[in-house]
Order: sequence, then structure tokens, then C-alpha cells
Amino acid sequence: MGLLNGQTIIVENKPGAAGLLALQTLMRNRGDAHWLTTFHTGSIAAAAGGALKADVRDFPPVATLVEESTFVVVNASSRYRRVRDLVDVLKQDPALLRIGVASAPGSSTHLAIAKPLRTAGVDVKGLTIVPFRSSADSMAALVGEHIDLVSATAPAIQPHREKIRALAVVSPERASGGWLSEVPTWREQGVAADYVSYNGVCLPQGVTVDQIRYWEAALRKVSDSAGWQELVVKSGNRAAFRGYVDAKRYLDREWTDTLALLGELGLPRVSSS
Repeated sequence: MGLLNGQTIIVENKPGAAGLLALQTLMRNRGDAHWLTTFHTGSIAAAAGGALKADVRDFPPVATLVEESTFVVVNASSRYRRVRDLVDVLKQDPALLRIGVASAPGSSTHLAIAKPLRTAGVDVKGLTIVPFRSSADSMAALVGEHIDLVSATAPAIQPHREKIRALAVVSPERASGGWLSEVPTWREQGVAADYVSYNGVCLPQGVTVDQIRYWEAALRKVSDSAGWQELVVKSGNRAAFRGYVDAKRYLDREWTDTLALLGELGLPRVSSS
């Protein structure tokens, strides 16, 4: 889009340590606005639970760009057809069903299934949570009928459309575009709970206000473009731009809410400071 004055972007994938390796790159480049990394609501969950040994709130969040929906899905042959079916059996025995999440208890996919179940009256401390290294692995286990249900985001479940049944999306609105738009929300099924994940971009500590404004303006133009909108809808997600101020408020609010939910689940959490 010609927004970088002829400069070239080099994308380097740095997985591992719950996102710490990527943040360490920013730490080594303090004040240098030529370095950026993506962040996700899962980074908040990992940091609040102690898995990520860094506080993502310390890095200026230039913007959030994508609202990511999390679904609860079962095998196509499952006898469970509505979330009320799950709630009814889990109220009687919270440990009865094997629930696949990635990548650990306390992760965003875990919280996205625990929050609505808790709202529906299930004792979520007693759930049988089966962690997988990735949502691709949990979905493979579901298709193979090794577990009963999975909590995962749209990109992970889309390749398995013919072999699964999506029971609900835990967001205020249905997903936009494609077959996922047919999946009802938890609220539509009588459970007033939402858990929405966001993807965004942050900068190293020590950058200037002007540098933040530069990237915020560039990413706003990208977010407004038809090509970006089409790409996000195709992925099963929703474009949701927030500038720096609103993104910072979101991270602070999400940190507080996540600590509270981890406490209710009886999972480890860091101090609330």
C-alpha cells in the first residue's frame, strides 16, 4: 500500500516460551520503532498465569486489528447438538467430558470454554481439560474421537468442516462470512457470556509518541482497506481496529478480568499489581 516510504518488512517467526522469545527481541531493541511484534489476548492469559515471564502491558500496543472468535466444537457423530446438552451433563459431572485446549490449562482457549460454562452453572474447577501443543493437534484428536469437544478459533476448525459440528461461538455476535456465520452464540442459547480474543501489534519500550502515531496511522489505513477486510472475513474473524489509547485500555481491563477468572478456576496466577 506504499505506507513505509519504500522500506522492506522482514517477517521473522519466533515461537516458543509462550511468546517470550518474540518480546525479548523487542527488549533488545528498546526505543527502536523499526521493530514490532504481534500480540494476542492469549499473551495476557499466559502472562497472568505466569507462563509468560513478561508483562505484555509494558509494550506500547500500537493497535488491535482482528477480533478472533472461539468456538466449541464436537465430532460430527457426537450426540451433543447444542451447548445446553453439554451444560446439562457437565452440571451433573463436570469431569465427564474430555475438553481439548491449546496449549495449556489457563490458556485463552481454556478460558473461552470455562467462562460460558461457569456462567451456565457448571463447576469449572472440576472440568477434564486435555492440553495439546496446538489447536491443530486438539482438532486432530477430536476428529479421531479421542476427546469429546474442543475449544478453538476459526482458522483451526475450518479445515475440518465436514467432520465436526460447531455448537457455539463465545462472542457477542456471530462470526462474519461463510458457514461459521451459521453458528449461534452462547447468548443466543441462553448463556450470557462472551470471551473475545484480539490480535494486535506492539512496539518496544522507549519509543516516542510520534513513532506510535506513525504506526497507528499506517495500520489504520491497512485495517480500512478492502483487501484486509476480505482477508479477515475469509479467516472467520472480524476486523476490529483500536488505536493506541483504546488498545491500552483493553489490555489493562483484560488483565484484571483474566486474573479473576484464573482465580475462579483455581489455577495459578501472578499478583494483581
